[in-house]
Amino acid sequence: MTSVEGLASGDVEPLSGGLANAGAVFRRGQVVDRPAPPHADALHAHLAALRRRGFDGAPLPVGRSADGRREQLTYIKGEVALPPFPAWAMTDEVLRSVGVLLRRMHDAATEIPADADWSRDFADPVGGPVLCHNDVCPENVIFRDGRAIALIDFDTAAPGRAVWDVAMTARYWIPVRDPLSAAGTYPEGLDVARRLAVLAGAYGLPAADRAALPAVIEQATEVCRAFVARRVTHGDPVFIEALAQRGGWGGWDRLQAWQADRRGEFEAALMG
Repeated sequence: MTSVEGLASGDVEPLSGGLANAGAVFRRGQVVDRPAPPHADALHAHLAALRRRGFDGAPLPVGRSADGRREQLTYIKGEVALPPFPAWAMTDEVLRSVGVLLRRMHDAATEIPADADWSRDFADPVGGPVLCHNDVCPENVIFRDGRAIALIDFDTAAPGRAVWDVAMTARYWIPVRDPLSAAGTYPEGLDVARRLAVLAGAYGLPAADRAALPAVIEQATEVCRAFVARRVTHGDPVFIEALAQRGGWGGWDRLQAWQADRRGEFEAALMG
C-alpha cells in the first residue's frame, strides 16, 4: 500500500487525530493512512479477528508503508463528535448506543493474540480476559443517524477487565469530571450519577461490576494521570500545553478528590 508521504496534496484529506496523532492522519478514498503503533501487526490480526467473529464496528487492516512507520485501515463513513461536544452527542440515546457497541466489541474480543507487546499507556493494571480498547472517547466513536456504529484508534488496546474499559469509557462519555473540569467541553447540567447507570445498563454490566465501577473509575483516572506525567516529563509540548489548559496538577487533584467524594452517590445510582 502506498503511504501518504508519496501522494500529491490534492489526493489526501486530513482527518482529525487525537493529541498523539494530531496532523498525522489522512484519508485517501476508502483508506485511512496514519502512524502505526509498535504492535501494529498484532493489532491488525486482532481487528481482522473481530470481523471474523461478527463484530463489524471497527476498521479492517489494509497494509503498512514500506518502512513500517505508517498503517492503512479501511475508512468508516459517519460522524464524529469533536470538542466542545455538541448536545446531540450527550443524549441518553447516544450514551446507550455507545454502551451497546462496547459490549458487542468485548463479546468478540476474548481471544487475545499471544506474544504481543500491547500498549501499557492506559492498560488495566491487573490485566484480564478481554482486549480492551482503553480510549473510547467521543473522538474515537463513529456515528450514523445518532447511533454509535464503530470504534476507531485501537492504539492503546491491551488485555484487561471489561469493567475497566467501561470505566475508561465513562470518564469521557458521562463525563465523570467535576464541573470545572467539564466546563467548556461538555454541555452544562449533565447528571453524572444517572448517566453512569444508563451506560452500565446499556452495556449489561453485572451487579458486582456495577458496584465496583466507581472505584475502578478512580483507578483509571490515576492511570491516565500517570500517562500525562510521563509525557510531560519527556518534554512532549502537546501534553505540556494540555496540562496547563487543564489547570496544572491542581486540576487533577481537584478531579480526583471530587470522584472520591461522590463515590457513594455513584454506587447508589448504579445499584438502585
